[in-house]
Amino acid sequence: MGEKVYFRALQSFKIMQTFDFVIVGSGLAGLYAAFRASRYGSVALVTKSKVRDSNSYYAQGGIAAVTDEDDTPAFHFDDTIIAGRGLCDYSAVNILVTEGPERISELVEEGMHFDMSHGSFALGLEGGHHKRRILHAGGDVTGMKITNFMIEKVLSCKNIELFENHSAIEVLTDNGTCCGVRVWNLETNTEELFYGRHTFLTLGGASAIYKRTSNPETTIGDGIALCYTANCELADMEFIQFHPTTIYTPSDKSYLISEAVRGEGAYLINQKGERFMTGIHENAELAPRDIVAQSIYREIFKQDNPYVHLSLKHLNPERIKERFPNIFEKCRQLGIDMTDKIPVAPAAHYMVGGVKTDSYGRTSIKNLYVCGELASTGIMGANRLASNSLIECIVFGHRAVEVAGKDLTNYAPPSFTPKYHIDNEKFEKYLELKERVANIMTRHAGIIRNEVLLLKGLSLLEEEKGNLDKDSREYFNLISNNLLIVAGLIMKSAIYRKESRGGHYREDYPLENDTFIHHIIQQKGREPRTLPVITNLR
Repeated sequence: MGEKVYFRALQSFKIMQTFDFVIVGSGLAGLYAAFRASRYGSVALVTKSKVRDSNSYYAQGGIAAVTDEDDTPAFHFDDTIIAGRGLCDYSAVNILVTEGPERISELVEEGMHFDMSHGSFALGLEGGHHKRRILHAGGDVTGMKITNFMIEKVLSCKNIELFENHSAIEVLTDNGTCCGVRVWNLETNTEELFYGRHTFLTLGGASAIYKRTSNPETTIGDGIALCYTANCELADMEFIQFHPTTIYTPSDKSYLISEAVRGEGAYLINQKGERFMTGIHENAELAPRDIVAQSIYREIFKQDNPYVHLSLKHLNPERIKERFPNIFEKCRQLGIDMTDKIPVAPAAHYMVGGVKTDSYGRTSIKNLYVCGELASTGIMGANRLASNSLIECIVFGHRAVEVAGKDLTNYAPPSFTPKYHIDNEKFEKYLELKERVANIMTRHAGIIRNEVLLLKGLSLLEEEKGNLDKDSREYFNLISNNLLIVAGLIMKSAIYRKESRGGHYREDYPLENDTFIHHIIQQKGREPRTLPVITNLR
């Protein structure tokens, strides 16, 4: 059957399409990069599902940037460094906090509307920030508002062509230079080639590789697998940020309760109705996310219920309804009174590490750029500061496009031929594998880890890999292998880091260890190695 399907795919194969920029991924990083790049040439915007199905779109919190006279980039810098627990690269953080305000101003000039109060930005406070610097749009739907804003810009631009339901399956390279991407058209089940003078991967993270996640189900690390296979360097894959508060439901379908809810004064209480964060951290519920998530995990372990409560009954109910209309409505649909208390539990939320880039989004492969959550720029360190992710998309997307736009010489791509086919009978096996991997990751590389769990988890992944079909050119075999690559990279890096730091907690090594103040680098065909943290501002 496989050969027949392969023949049919060859018959309907679209030869190729060539653009100045090929941008893969439709979160804020991809949309913003496409819009900026359209000023320099033709752009293909390629996305795995629909243009509105991304982490950026569902982001509730906000976007962090200094806009208030009582705040400074130096304060934002310090908060980011503290949250990163010793692993932030100072030069990258400095770029973020100094260029962020300018990028916000440009968005406002383009017509983006952020929430206002008495003629000024209505700034929020979130965990790890010591100043109110979080801009919101529409209260708790900032991601949707800013993403929709950029989508309208993209759709109205003649230089940009949108390709939905197109999944990137391979980075095309020639003598160490990226030429574009090989793509699987999910509607026609055929392979397509997108050639580009410059290729941007903005495919988001990998948190949907876990059982409980705040991410769309498609966020399983496609970009990590693509870049690893293409021989890019990956950094700090052990750091997965678990959002402390997602609505607990028996079905494991998670819905994020923004950190801004705790910023408004909500308390975390256990099964006995006791606040438990006050004795753990000076900032209580507004402690860094890793501390809050670990504390909730331990509290759940001590009680019968697999969740704790986020209590808002001491707050003004009208203020809650006005400030968080979407969360309020979601709770209502689930039979939960948000003005009383919400059952919550942690869920995988953000991939802190990723593909190593320089300060212009450039990878170790020429003409291949990575931006957004997929990138490891050195900003996040061991633990992302709340609401730094959206501003990172804009700041580094801008820098990457500007440097690429200066190099648009004539381009004659080499010739590539189609090589993949599909056997639809393997779809169910892929879904079953995805479920097993989610269980393995949750059990063996979750919020609290140890060497025994990690080694066993890695062994289980190797067993799964051994059971895969050997047809490496079949689509479902390919994405199954990619899933195992991503899971393995997280496990291996977590085994290597024998300490607890930020989003990586080892109960067998519960303290930070200064000998591990470095980035862990993984690359195909090489043993893990380390790179020093950059602690100067150059």
